[in-house]
Amino acid sequence: MTTIYGIKNCDTMKKAFAWLDQHGVAYTFHDYKKSGIDSARLHAWSKAIGWKTLINTRGTTWRKLTPEQQAIDTQSAAVQLMQEHPSLIRRPVLETAGGQLLAGFDPDLYTSLATPAGATE
Repeated sequence: MTTIYGIKNCDTMKKAFAWLDQHGVAYTFHDYKKSGIDSARLHAWSKAIGWKTLINTRGTTWRKLTPEQQAIDTQSAAVQLMQEHPSLIRRPVLETAGGQLLAGFDPDLYTSLATPAGATE
């Protein structure tokens, strides 16, 4: 089962939900604004795709941070900042049962979720 992580009212999340529904991809939703996100998961994601990929530096939450807060230079500092400000985490983050991890909404990348392994389009 695929798990989609994000914040319910985000426009990018709405696009991702619509795409997943339209393509018949079963998923569960984890709202990390309401439910939080544990540091172990953020560290695992950071190791898999890099903490710089996980932090949304184009959003209003990032712009509201002080220059000192923005000057993160380690994975641990990034994880701590993402836990304090879950809106900083790029949305959505998709975790598949097969271990695939995708950050952000990209319909081309999502196609791999809807196409069974070995199938051709």
